[in-house]
Amino acid sequence: MGQAIAGVVSDTEKEVTVMTVWPSIAATAYGRWWGRRYANNVGVTLLGVPVTVGRLMALVSIPFILPVYIHMLVPKLPLVVFGVYNPGCRRYRLTNRRVLVEQAFGGGEQQSVSLDRFDAIDVEVAPGEEWYPAGDLVFHHGQIETFRLLGVPHPEAFRQVCLNAHAGFIGVKQAREIGAAV
Repeated sequence: MGQAIAGVVSDTEKEVTVMTVWPSIAATAYGRWWGRRYANNVGVTLLGVPVTVGRLMALVSIPFILPVYIHMLVPKLPLVVFGVYNPGCRRYRLTNRRVLVEQAFGGGEQQSVSLDRFDAIDVEVAPGEEWYPAGDLVFHHGQIETFRLLGVPHPEAFRQVCLNAHAGFIGVKQAREIGAAV
């Protein structure tokens, strides 16, 4: 066993994944456009079931929205295994060192921010995202926006995990600076 506490690895040893989140279809402009349509609550209740314009549009739009959803899951185009990496297929990964936007299934890193390059995270819910439910995570260092994750499903949960990882990273960094930790 190479770890004092199971699952806990020092950031100086190696980078390990804490949590991975796949963006919602609300990360696309097309998905947010449909989300605004789905949020229409005008309708009636039949036999205890609300029948709204938004729910009817959700049913009718399945053939239009499903290809976009599948496109976000296919790692390579034109085929799943062979071809070029699909830029629409990405994931958000939190590690013990940073938050990354990366190409899914070994495609490589697109963007990242170190855990010490932000001190606050805001959740912004754009029109159309609230129906999914999803939101954008905006990472701030003081008044400066340092990073943004679009269409994060259940953003408050991922936000809390990122803030906890940030607090641990900063705490260990400060302890090392004063010589308290090895």
